[in-house]
Amino acid sequence: MNNSVRSLAFVALALTAIPGAAQERPAARLTPYVGFLAAGSIADGPFGFEIGNAGAPLYGVQLGINLTPNLAVVGNIGYSDSELQAGLPFIGGIGLADSRMLLFDGGLQLRFPAVTGAGTGFVPYVEGGVGGINHEITVGPLRTQSTNVAFTVGGGVDLQLASAFGLRVMAKDHMSRFDYGEAIGVANEGRRAHNWVLGLGLNLGW
Repeated sequence: MNNSVRSLAFVALALTAIPGAAQERPAARLTPYVGFLAAGSIADGPFGFEIGNAGAPLYGVQLGINLTPNLAVVGNIGYSDSELQAGLPFIGGIGLADSRMLLFDGGLQLRFPAVTGAGTGFVPYVEGGVGGINHEITVGPLRTQSTNVAFTVGGGVDLQLASAFGLRVMAKDHMSRFDYGEAIGVANEGRRAHNWVLGLGLNLGW
């Protein structure tokens, strides 16, 4: 009889521990990060001439809301202060103007957790979405800007040191065009550019 009671108590304890473990999984994650923006050229000309933003540091933050252990809705914003350059063969980039870029997007993140019961381990992920890029170009007292739709795709790995704390390594491409019509009144769009962000960040859950 005593053995049966102890067995039932053990089973009840095990069953109640399962919801408890599920509750410990963070419902949301905030990821501040720093990285490098490698922006693509926005216009091409003859003999290898091109115009684009120079590579520059980028600062951003991403918020993720977990729908399931493997799927989250994410929103991201990043800012970079760069320089618009004209690239010439054998000469390199010549600075033309100050260029600021604000990147923002929302989408879905698919996660593949390989973690222990304590929540530590590796979590590779891929994500995709849609958003925009705001370009602000300044030459002396003159300032113009253009906001363009961007499609995003990326991925990375979260190294979870605890269930609610980890480190992130990430790469993400923001694919967009620069709209000359909006920026300078010319009815023309630039080429589609791949704007890669390579970053490191913290993964904070609650």
